[in-house]
Amino acid sequence: MDSSPPSKRRRHTKDAEFESSSTIQNSSPVVIFAHGAGAPSSSDWMQRWKTMLKDALQAVDVVTFDYPYMSGAKKRAPPKAEKLVEFHSNIVKEAATKYPGHPLILAGKSMGSRVGCMVAATLKDINVSAVLCLGYPLKGINGAVRDETLLQLTVPTMFVQGSKDNLCPLEKLEATRKKMKPCNELHVIDGGDHSFKIGKKHLQANGSTQDAAEAVALQAIAAFISKSLE
Repeated sequence: MDSSPPSKRRRHTKDAEFESSSTIQNSSPVVIFAHGAGAPSSSDWMQRWKTMLKDALQAVDVVTFDYPYMSGAKKRAPPKAEKLVEFHSNIVKEAATKYPGHPLILAGKSMGSRVGCMVAATLKDINVSAVLCLGYPLKGINGAVRDETLLQLTVPTMFVQGSKDNLCPLEKLEATRKKMKPCNELHVIDGGDHSFKIGKKHLQANGSTQDAAEAVALQAIAAFISKSLE
């Protein structure tokens, strides 16, 4: 029989309940979601995917931001991805400070995913739980395969690619994935372009819809992130 005073037993029970509640709350990830080269975080695509990712991952927050070249009245061309790493890293550090104890997921659209991978590969004082690449631009302007950053990664990495994305030939990505160090996964949106847009004829031929195809992708994302956080 437990001879501990009743008040002490109750205090232990409350502590256990608090710790359990805290663990559940802190398991909710924070997603830092970077935009692509041509459109800001306020674009319809970014806002729609921000909402879908928050719901699919049960995220405590999805943090979006604009790189400096995107701000201001005059639109400027994006600089080399390497020049955006420091700014992106600072956003990640701010999120880590605001949400201590929550897993950090670095997500990005096209260029934003490439910069996110660079950040994940170089951050030393903050733990990144996973990287999510939405339309990774594996092929550069000159046609060369840009796989150096991916081969430096050590955190779980998820790719979502359209099968008709000219910036990421799937056979090239498969070859790169085999050489990557961490666990990684690819979900292909059949008929999708660089922004996952599927042509009407393709949708009709397959009896599908854009929303349905993206819903399946979100399920795959959620499953991968869940495994990565175990």
